Amino acid sequence: MLEGQSCLISRALPSSCEQESKWVYMTYHLLEVTNGKRRLEEESEEEVVRRKTSKQMDVCEREETIHTLLDLSLSPADHSGHQSNDGDQSDSSSLIQPLGRDISINCLIRCSRSDYNLLASLNRSFNSLIRSGELYRLRRMMGVVEHWVYFSCHVLEWEAFDPIRRRWMHLPRMPANECFMCSDKESLAVGTELLVFGKEITSHVIWRYSILTNSWSSGMTMNFPRCLFGSASLGEIAILAGGCDSQGRVLCSAELYNSETGTWVTLPSMNKPRKMCSGVFMDGKFYVIGGSNSELLSCGEEYNLETRTWREIPNMFPGRNGPTEAPPLVAVVNNQLYAADYAEKEVRKYNKEQNLWITVGRLPERAVSMNGWGLAFRACGDRLIVIGGPRALGGGIIELNSWVPKEGLPQWAVLDRKHSGSFVYNCAVMGC
Repeated sequence: MLEGQSCLISRALPSSCEQESKWVYMTYHLLEVTNGKRRLEEESEEEVVRRKTSKQMDVCEREETIHTLLDLSLSPADHSGHQSNDGDQSDSSSLIQPLGRDISINCLIRCSRSDYNLLASLNRSFNSLIRSGELYRLRRMMGVVEHWVYFSCHVLEWEAFDPIRRRWMHLPRMPANECFMCSDKESLAVGTELLVFGKEITSHVIWRYSILTNSWSSGMTMNFPRCLFGSASLGEIAILAGGCDSQGRVLCSAELYNSETGTWVTLPSMNKPRKMCSGVFMDGKFYVIGGSNSELLSCGEEYNLETRTWREIPNMFPGRNGPTEAPPLVAVVNNQLYAADYAEKEVRKYNKEQNLWITVGRLPERAVSMNGWGLAFRACGDRLIVIGGPRALGGGIIELNSWVPKEGLPQWAVLDRKHSGSFVYNCAVMGC
């Protein structure tokens, strides 16, 4: 999660203290102004009017803030040109002139990424910096990470939810065809990308959404195209293992994707072929859990990235994973593995030393599913997220529930809820 919204900057440059303080204040103020939250309960008409009026005031205040930031980002020479022509914006590599490029970037790293689109509008230098992905690489190096939840309740439509600000965002509609709409799909967030895997007629296809360009693209292919695989990401890399090829053969192969380079690397094969499995990263290693081939598999496998070897773990997932059931609902928070038992509505924690599962509490009461389908169970920073809700004729409710394991036994808090005409098809969490 993003830790803190203020920027602490060195005071080594006395002559720039006043401008520096102004930049820090305006950056913080911009975050506060744009920190809108949607109410969880139904609002009265009076409350709606008041909220709309407040929102209009916030927009005006935000525009004033952006103009102030723009003034700070202009050099003295730029100001004369800026006053004579408001359309000319600074293209200086220093970003914030009194602070210099390094301190400017240090400020931007600590801004919420939900504000990056606003900051990119200041001038070409800001835009280039944010769209290049450099800020996200630096954030990852410094451990500044925000986790957003991406999910789809309609086949070609995706939404993002920011759990810090509790804000919803609509992604552009996927430009896929009808064949892709009807195929099995998997999703995976890695680096600054959201990948959606599916099939078009006879071949597999990958659609990639980039938060840098806010657009979808296709054309990327794996070394061994597949579906129904297990996967997980760690920073800018992701591992995909098992699944089925275009002929329906169950695979034991695995490959690693690097979102920084856009390349796929074939890894050593697993000990057992499997499909309908799940994947997680834990303690720096990749795990494949559950699934089936000609029979249901209760074993898991651990891949060591340093030694490039697989180790089979018997009875790692003895729970249900039948032919009509969803892949195991598992997630890792602080290197601890959790599972959701949708039938018993329980949350279980994995004991690594004893290789057994311990029930720690209950799932949210309104987290319903169809044999595990339509229910998302994900890690989101230091918390577990459960997305789902009751269905009814003509629609239903999607609820986002959150629990922070380090705070004790499961006590689920509703982050937000919304009406939906369908259940959750796909879900992924992007941390960057």
